[in-house]
Amino acid sequence: MEDRKLTVRAVERALDILLCFTTRSDLGLTEIASQIGLHKSTVHRLMATLEDRGFVIRDVATEKYRLGIRIWELSAHMSRSDDPAILLLPAMERLRDRLGETVSLYLRDGSERIRIQAVQSDQAIRRVAPVGVRLPLSVGASSKVLMAFATDEDREELMNGPEWPVFIDPAVYLAQMIDIRDNGYATSYEEREPGAAAVSVPIMDRRGNIAAALSVSGPVSRLSQETLHEYAPVLKDAATQMGLMLS
Repeated sequence: MEDRKLTVRAVERALDILLCFTTRSDLGLTEIASQIGLHKSTVHRLMATLEDRGFVIRDVATEKYRLGIRIWELSAHMSRSDDPAILLLPAMERLRDRLGETVSLYLRDGSERIRIQAVQSDQAIRRVAPVGVRLPLSVGASSKVLMAFATDEDREELMNGPEWPVFIDPAVYLAQMIDIRDNGYATSYEEREPGAAAVSVPIMDRRGNIAAALSVSGPVSRLSQETLHEYAPVLKDAATQMGLMLS
C-alpha cells in the first residue's frame, strides 16, 4: 500500500512539473523546484526520468529544460475532427476578419477557464491572447458566460471556494448571472486587464449545454462599451453556427 502511495505521489509530481511549462517554454531546475515546492534533488530525479522518456529536453548550453517530442506526439492525437479548437478555427478566423479583433475560445476547467484556441487580430495595436493560458472564473467576460450558463451547484461551489475574491459581492454576482442569461452575452471593460475590453457569448451544443465561451477582445481605444454591445449579435450568430458543428 505504501509503495502504491509513493508511485501515485511521483506521478502527481511529474505532472506538476509538466504543467510548469504552460506559462514558459524553457525552465531551469531551480525555477521548477520553486514553482512546485520541492527540493532540487527530488526535481532532478524526476526530470531525469522525464528526459529519458522524451517528455522534456535539456539544453546542455543553458541547463534549461523544454518540452520534448513525446508531448507533441500526444498533442497530435488531439487534433481530431471533433476537437473544438480545430473544428471551430475556420469560423473563428472569419469572425476575426469581420470584426478585426482577437477571437478566443475558452473551456471551463474546475475553478479556472483555459484558452484552447485564439485567432490574433491583424491590427498593429491589438490584444495578444496566448493559447493555454488559465484565468480565474470570477472575472472577465468569458468567465461570466461560462458560469452564467453553468449549473446552480457549479456557481455555488465557485463562490464558496478559496479562490473567490473577497471584493466581489455574491448577491451582485448572482444578479449579473441572471442578466447574462437573459441577454445571452457578457462584457468586460478593463475588468481583468487595464486597457482591454471584451464581449463573450456561450456556444451551446446540440443538447443545449454550454460547450465553450467565444469572445472578441481588444484595446478600449477601439472597443467602447457601445461597440461591445453592437458586436454581441454578431458573436451570437457565429456561436449558433459553431454550436451546430459540435456533437
